Amino acid sequence: MTTEVRVPALGESVTEATIATWFKKPGDAVAVDEMLCELETDKVTVEVPSPAAGVLAEIVAAEGETVGPAALLAQIAEGASDGAAKTEAPKAQAADGKSAAAPAPAKGGASVDVMVPALGESVTEATVATWFKQVGDSVAADEMLCELETDKVSVEVPAPAAGVLAEILAPEGSTVDAKAKLAVIAEGAAGTAAASPAPAAQQGSATTSAPPPARMSRTRPPPRRRWRKRASAAISCRVRAAMDGS
Repeated sequence: MTTEVRVPALGESVTEATIATWFKKPGDAVAVDEMLCELETDKVTVEVPSPAAGVLAEIVAAEGETVGPAALLAQIAEGASDGAAKTEAPKAQAADGKSAAAPAPAKGGASVDVMVPALGESVTEATVATWFKQVGDSVAADEMLCELETDKVSVEVPAPAAGVLAEILAPEGSTVDAKAKLAVIAEGAAGTAAASPAPAAQQGSATTSAPPPARMSRTRPPPRRRWRKRASAAISCRVRAAMDGS
């Protein structure tokens, strides 16, 4: 069954609007009341929710186009997402021929909408200045998600619950009204496994090799000089020759 998405009531004396942003694209699964697109008029900004759950089958009015009241914006194929989920039945069979039941996937927590907080008296719209988190980031309760700016004050938007930032509906620079939805948080989706620190690298102790003991060189004593003995022998020979000659 196909459900049409049409331009909602734009307000008194407003005859047309411009498609500012599509938050979904064809083929995306959508839930009931999930924001599909944003319309801008010369007076207000209007968000268009999904009238039914299913898959966004077609976008009729693209971004930048001008549409009138009750104009056709898109079409949703109801139940298409359910049919895709049913095809993921377990196929593994046990050795005895009986089909082994696959464990059911862990169910995530409920989705929590992040809405624009109170902006103050006579303030009807704000601009998304900065997102401190990105889609897929873990968030804690009351952790700052984004900052809004008005013509009077700056407003920080805290997380209403702990979980994972599943979707950002109002990107930076977009203008939102006082009751707009900014993002969606999936409760309980954050993993609890703590990252184990990598083992510290072992530092090898620097072994300083002791210098080898110095070899004691055994010096030979110099040869004994025998000149004294030879000189004395020469003298005695001369004495004998003198005695013989006399």
